[in-house]
Amino acid sequence: MEQGAEIWLWGSQGWALFLHMLSLSLMAIGGAIVVAPDIHRYMVEEQQWLSHAEFNSAIALAQISPGPNLTFIPVLGWMVGVQSARTMGWTDTEWLMGVFGALLCLLAMVLPSSILTYGATQWAHRHRHKKSVTAFRKGLLPVVFGLVISTAYLMNAHLSWPEGWRVWLLSTGVALTVWLTRVHLLLL
Repeated sequence: MEQGAEIWLWGSQGWALFLHMLSLSLMAIGGAIVVAPDIHRYMVEEQQWLSHAEFNSAIALAQISPGPNLTFIPVLGWMVGVQSARTMGWTDTEWLMGVFGALLCLLAMVLPSSILTYGATQWAHRHRHKKSVTAFRKGLLPVVFGLVISTAYLMNAHLSWPEGWRVWLLSTGVALTVWLTRVHLLLL
């Protein structure tokens, strides 16, 4: 890692990083990658904690890794944490500050949306008998069904019928089972 501007994650800069990531969390509709330009502006251009190459490496590493699209957030936090350890002279425990930075950024990014989702789910469950909630849920059903069907189509579109008949049959069978029964998709 290149030497960037000094950062002390234990102090006000850590709190500022947490609050910045927290403020971006609810704007990350479509995945965390949509707020990457603002994270770049903050970490690279304003604070100069990372270089352009380091930021791009974190995104590239996260994109080639299996797992959620959010993976680049803790990678960036790790890099800033290691930079912080070097600033504080903690060269023997860089990994510890890396873990702290990764958790700081990850928690800031997932906490608001998780709390909002939990609250909305609890509210919807308490008010599930109201007409407006029932209408909303019934209105979403065709949208969700359409998204599932379009995803299945996109995943199978490259297969022609003669070669991919087993996959088409499996996809159709799973879709019908989920649609017509109360069996959860994860149990299939």
